[in-house]
Amino acid sequence: MSIYYFIRDVRFRLMPAKHLFKNKAFLLSLVFLAVVIYIFGRGSDRNSIEVVSKAYNSIEVIATAYNSVAKQTNKNPTITAWGHTLKPGMKSIAVSRDLIDLGLVYNMEVSIEGLQGSYKVLDKMNKKWRKRIDIYMGNDVKLAKKWGKKKVKISWKRNKNS
Repeated sequence: MSIYYFIRDVRFRLMPAKHLFKNKAFLLSLVFLAVVIYIFGRGSDRNSIEVVSKAYNSIEVIATAYNSVAKQTNKNPTITAWGHTLKPGMKSIAVSRDLIDLGLVYNMEVSIEGLQGSYKVLDKMNKKWRKRIDIYMGNDVKLAKKWGKKKVKISWKRNKNS
């Protein structure tokens, strides 16, 4: 007798398949397993991207705003982490590093829920941030403070290789 038949034979002797769903312990185990898979099985942020269409991806992020002032950035507040020069009036965003891994790369155009037009990814944020964007608002500090911190959905065109 092979091992396969032995294992199959033991399993059916322990609990016939037609009686499994009548066993309360089995049902409770099944429910517990489903809850664990639901809570922990969501995977990384890569799996949380919503495919809006075959051409676009979408994800919910925290959006804050920033300005070209040394107090908020560094001694060169108009130069981005990618070396791009920002000018007031530009529609630009900085993205957290995990979003770069999801395809939001330098110079990509992004639509932001609640805002007109598209914004270009021209800056990247500190490594400590996750699922976050920073919207560039030129020198208008009051406008940036008014924006505050919001949950928004962003959409971007998929890369050909994603």
